[in-house]
Formats: sequence, structure tokens, C-alpha cells
Amino acid sequence: MRRVSAVELRSLAVRVLVAAGASEADAEIVAGSLVESNLLGHDSHGVRRLGPYLEDVRGGRIDPRAEPRTEATRPGAVVVHGRRAFGQIAASHAVRELTGLAGTRGSAVAAIRDCNHVGRLGEYVSALAEHDLVAVAFGNADATVAPFGGRERRLGTNPLAWAVPREQGAPVVMDWATSGVAEGKLAVARDRGEPVAEGLVLDAAGRSSTDPGAFYAGGVLLPFGGHKGYGLSVLIEIVGGLLSGTGIGSMPEYRGGFGTVLMAFDIAAFLPPARFREQTEQFCRRLNETPLAEGHEEVLVPGELEERVRRERERDGIPIPETTWQELTALPGALSNSEEERP
Repeated sequence: MRRVSAVELRSLAVRVLVAAGASEADAEIVAGSLVESNLLGHDSHGVRRLGPYLEDVRGGRIDPRAEPRTEATRPGAVVVHGRRAFGQIAASHAVRELTGLAGTRGSAVAAIRDCNHVGRLGEYVSALAEHDLVAVAFGNADATVAPFGGRERRLGTNPLAWAVPREQGAPVVMDWATSGVAEGKLAVARDRGEPVAEGLVLDAAGRSSTDPGAFYAGGVLLPFGGHKGYGLSVLIEIVGGLLSGTGIGSMPEYRGGFGTVLMAFDIAAFLPPARFREQTEQFCRRLNETPLAEGHEEVLVPGELEERVRRERERDGIPIPETTWQELTALPGALSNSEEERP
């Protein structure tokens, strides 16, 4: 592992994205999103995604110059046409639309079409929560997960995120895949040579495996919580895939993409936001103060662990596996002219 500052990592990512054809402004947004994921400890959604993004640019799946457009379909409902832009650009556009709409209408929904990988959904619900909105986001993706009881890929990892504001610190944020492990986190474990827990992966023959490589050799991911996670994933697949026009990942008409839906509710439509934040803060403190079960050292609220990791990584740098660093610095545009000239 090497430690790299967020500033250095963001600068590298911007250079790579600009070299790929993105504007400086769009490159800053995408790079900021990726590095933010690294800062929060979600390395699966961090700068390791740059390589796959460049492959998508070369393959025509991402148009680095595309500008999303909004289509209003009903009061409080919009379709954001991503137009194959970087997913972060389309999702950020949707957040701006929802912030204004929910404040005016009381609630609003945005479905993003022609959308690429948006990164970490928690980023967008957190941004909405900062405007005193209750926010929910979900989306479907390529089929990598077996249905409960099955051994072939029929569902995406289909993440779900919620966020609400609190009086102190960052919002309360829940953000996870409906698979037992996100594919990106599996790739991180593989890159580090680490096994994964039982119950997350089946190999190509349908047998349980702790080897993350088993998935990449034709295996499948499993839903979290057995039939409960499976049921949630089914609904996200249908609603995220169909409302966005992306389609369902295991069906013949699916052409790739990330079917993203975001919802926002204005707290002020129901009670004073300050009161909501105060009561949420009191509840969070009560959770933190819960007497501990055997074997546990503390009780955290969703989002608190990530903020703790952020403080550590802002101080000490972001840990990047050496192989990942070599791959990053080998990308077109990664090194500045002065760096390339060093012996």
C-alpha cells in the first residue's frame, strides 16, 4: 500500500478524464466523486473506476462531452436524459433538479435515462439531505446476482440509499447493494489477495466459495439476507430499470447502463426542519449510548463510520494498492509533463 493525498489523487483523476475528452468542469465533478468515495473508505467506487470508465469511452458507451437534459413529465416528476454522459454528471444534474422541485412541490422524483455508472448513491442522497430533504435513491445494473435459490445471474447488485439531515455533522446515510457484497468490493478483495466471507459468492457450479476470483470465473453474487434482500432487489430491478427506460439486466432487450431513480421529500412540508434535525440528533445520540452487547465496543449510526474514515484519510492519505497505483499512473494523461520527465 502507498498513501496518496486526496489532492494528488483528484489531480491525477482530472488529468485522466480531460485526456479522455471531458471538459475541465466535468472532470472535476467526476474526479471529486471518485476521490470522495476513497475518502469515505468505499474504495470499490473510487479511482480504481477510472480504467473501466476509459474503456467505456473508447467503446462509445460514455460520451465525455455529453450534457444531460431535463424533461418535465408531470408536476414534481422529471426524466433526466443522461445522453451517455459520465453517470456522475447525469446524477448531479438530477440532484440540482430535485432540490428546486422538492422545495416548490413538497416532493419530487427524477428518473435518469441513458445513464452510466453513477458511483456511490450515498453521495447524491447526502447532497439532497443538506438541503433539508429526505432523499432516497436506487438503481439497477448488469446482471451479476442470482435470485434466492438460483445459481445463474438474473439481477444486478441493485443498490439502495437513504439520507436524512441531523443537527450536527454529516447526514444519516444508508447506502448499500442488495447483493451481500458489491462487485467493486469483491474486486478490491481480489486485488488484495483476500478471501471473502461465506454466503456471498457461488462458483460456476453453484457451490459456495470464499474466493472472490470464483465470481470472475463464471460464478454469481448472492443477495443479502436471503429471500428478503432478494425481494428488495427484484423491486429495484423492475422500478429502476423500467422507469428509467434502461431495461432489466438479464432480459434480451437490455443494452447496458445504470437505471437510476432519485426521490426527495421536503421536510418543511410536514414540520419545521430545525425540529426534525434536532429530534434526529437526539435519536442518534440515544443509539450511540445504547449499552453494549458482548464483543462490541460502540454503537454507531449509519454514516458515522465513513466520516471517521474520512478524518483519518484526510490526515494520513488514502491507501492505494501498489498494483492499482501502477495501473492508474499508466492511464493516458495520468502524469504531467514534469512527472513524465523525471528519471
